[in-house]
Parts: sequence; C-alpha cells; structure tokens
Amino acid sequence: MIRTLALALLLASPLTLAAQDGRDESMYYPGSFNWQFLKQYPDAAKLFHAFDYGHAILYERLLTLPNDRATAALATDFDFLTRDLLVHPPKFSIAEEAVMPHYARFAWPAKQAFDWAHLLHRQIYDLYADERLAPARRDSLIERVTDAYLSDADYAFAAVPKAMELMDDQPFSQRFRKEQPKFNGLIWAYHWLQVGLYEPFLAGKTAADRRAGVDGVVRRFRQMVADPARFPTVMPMTSAVAPRFSAAHPRAAAIFDNLHMTHDIISDILASTTMSRSAKGSEIRKQLAEMRNPKDKLMGWDHWKMMGEMMGGVDKMGGEAHPD
Repeated sequence: MIRTLALALLLASPLTLAAQDGRDESMYYPGSFNWQFLKQYPDAAKLFHAFDYGHAILYERLLTLPNDRATAALATDFDFLTRDLLVHPPKFSIAEEAVMPHYARFAWPAKQAFDWAHLLHRQIYDLYADERLAPARRDSLIERVTDAYLSDADYAFAAVPKAMELMDDQPFSQRFRKEQPKFNGLIWAYHWLQVGLYEPFLAGKTAADRRAGVDGVVRRFRQMVADPARFPTVMPMTSAVAPRFSAAHPRAAAIFDNLHMTHDIISDILASTTMSRSAKGSEIRKQLAEMRNPKDKLMGWDHWKMMGEMMGGVDKMGGEAHPD
C-alpha cells in the first residue's frame, strides 16, 4: 500500500494535474512565516499529510463503490491509516487528486473549498510556530490571512457559525456516522487535532511551554488513534476544544467549524442510498453554497460558545485540547 501511495505521489504532483485540467489552484499568502510549522514541529505537521489521504480515500470510496463494497474497503483503509500511515506519516504533502480522481472531477468546487480552508489552517500554524513574531504582530497577521482567505468568495466558508441543523437535520443527515462509526470517529479525531493544536501556542508562556503543549496534544491524538473507544462521539466544536483560539480569532474558528460540518454533510450525501449520482452532485453544490453564505441559517455567537455544554460536554468531543 505504501508503495502504491508513494508512486501516486511521485507521478501526480498538483501542478501536473492542474495543468492537465486547466483549473484554478489555491495560493499561499506570502510571508517568511510560511512552512515554519513543518520546520519546527515536523512530527505534528506531517500528520496533516496523512489526514489529506484519509479524507481523499473516504470520498473516493463513497462515490465509486456500492455501500457493501465501500464498507469493506473503508475497513481496510481504516486499518492502513491507524496502523501505518498515521504512525509513519508522509514527509511530503499528498496530491489528493491522485487518491480521489473520480471525486475530484465530480465535486471540484467542494475539493477546492476544502483545500482553501486547509491552507488557512496551515498558515495559522505557521504563524504560531514562528517564534520571531511578537504576539501582537502574529495576531494581526492571523487576521490578515483570514481576510485573504475570505477574499476568495468562490471557495471561502462563512466566517460566522452556521446552524447545526444543516449537519444534523436534513433528509440525508447522520447516515455516514451511523453506517461507518469507526471511520467517522477517526475523521472527528482529525478535526479535534486540527483545532486543538492552536491552544498550546496561546497557553504557553515560553517556547519550551509551547513545544511541550504541542507534544501533549499530539500524544492525546495518538492515544485516540490507538484506541478507537477514545474517539470523539460528537463533532468537535472549536469553541469547546480550543476556547483560547476561539476567543482570540472567532472568524477563523467559525470558518473551521463550518469546514468540518461540510466534511460531514458531504460524507452523508455520498453515503445516501436514496439519491442518484447526479442528485448527489447537485446536493453537494447546494450545500456548499449554503455553508459559504454568511447571512442565512446561522447560529448566534453566544449559542456557539456554549456548544460544548449543549452537545453533552466537551469530553464527548475529545476534551479541551489544552486545559489549565
């Protein structure tokens, strides 16, 4: 499996595939802070390369296989991810189109929207990891990269909390988590780490504190992967898992919750047995437009801040990433 993945990475760089399809690609906001997280925290940063593979193979299986075969394939993929790829994550980022060629063609705007939000995630890690930046300068740059993210209206998720009913109360809702609870738990563990990693950078008073905090969050993630009973049982909300980050940068925190909700929504649509393939494509486009809309079907900020309590307690989400 590793050999197959390595070959895919070698043969299918993003630039090559983009050139073949003539489609737009996301660009990094420029700055010397870029790539600092990978340089300073490689053990944590490389996990995101494995996450990209996990998200990509999930959508490819759900789109291309009937449910019984998808279930069998995802069971094998789960074992590969938890016993191999997440234990020894790739050194380089993964060309997702090589892993999910059919899904990338089927739902290109959704793929691009996810890439664009993942890029924002990674630029904020880079800013936190750059010890040359004073806190005020760092916070200003986080808001600036968020502005740059939101300037791309075609792909940016809303910077306000969207209503949970969009994820939980639609005709297709919750199918994936009911059909594939273990794989869904793994995806939620990814999302717990993606937002939880911000907390040690805000809580740590020294560089040593921050490094120890990041190591601690990664260690908790690895404990989840080793024991699926530790997986979150409800979607991790940034306001509960990463309260310091959510208070400091609420727009980015809301964007990440909307990103993660959309991951779940698309999994449910693809897992549906009542929609045709073309209906699934139409529904994904409709839901993507809704999750980018900052004016309708919203959750109030006060409500959003209480989501940990309202969803049964933050422990069900994997716990606060860096408690006092």
